[in-house]
Amino acid sequence: MIPEVKDVIRIMEEIAPSGLAEEWDNSGLQAGQPEGAVRKIWIALDPGTDVVDAACKNSVDLLITHHPLILKPIQSIDFSSHPGSVINAAAVHKLAVYAAHTSLDSVAGGLNDIFAEKIGLTSLQPLDQTINSEKQHGPGRVGEFEKKVKLAKLAGKIKQALDISNVKMAGDPDLLVKKAAACTGSGSSMMNDFLASGAQAFISGDLKYHDARMAQEAGVGVIDMGHFASEHIIVSALSVRLSEALSRAGFDVKVEACGLETDPFIII
Repeated sequence: MIPEVKDVIRIMEEIAPSGLAEEWDNSGLQAGQPEGAVRKIWIALDPGTDVVDAACKNSVDLLITHHPLILKPIQSIDFSSHPGSVINAAAVHKLAVYAAHTSLDSVAGGLNDIFAEKIGLTSLQPLDQTINSEKQHGPGRVGEFEKKVKLAKLAGKIKQALDISNVKMAGDPDLLVKKAAACTGSGSSMMNDFLASGAQAFISGDLKYHDARMAQEAGVGVIDMGHFASEHIIVSALSVRLSEALSRAGFDVKVEACGLETDPFIII
């Protein structure tokens, strides 16, 4: 049975309920029509021009991304620049675009859990537990390692786990870390949650200079692994999860992880 866009959205709602998205976010259908047939799905981190153009050339019917195509209201659609060029290409080729952003960050078993488990954190709890009364969902995660590990060694462990060449670190390299907080993507807004959690280290994908200074003054550590590296892990994970869920529902559709994306930052 061939699903329609609305069928895939229904299953995505089970994986990452839109009710868990932050108020400022714009998760959900970004372009396309709910009744469109879906035979091929691509999963990507960003709805960039290169990704969308390739999706159109490869007869993809639905592109599911983590970051939204449209985050803030737009006043005009210029076909010569992003996001207008993407909207135009999607319309011409009947490509639907859907985003699961902060909903996928917060949901139990979502991006933050996947990352935390990847680096060996256990006994996980949301770092910010105010979003859900049952405290199963929420931004960020806090947990413990099996054994204490020095901050510098933890930074190396993260590099290895994510297969990246560089991370940034602030704090005493010999600081012993047993309890750690994690937030994929930008974690600056969760610095106060981290400091209140009792964790010795905060691992995130996007921290500011003043966050590092704050950590130094508090005698704790922070590790910044880069926004792209912290979130791109969701592409393959979501591809597998969605493919299995669609198959269980009796739908015949191909789900693929987009292999085109690279970190926009180049370390020289």
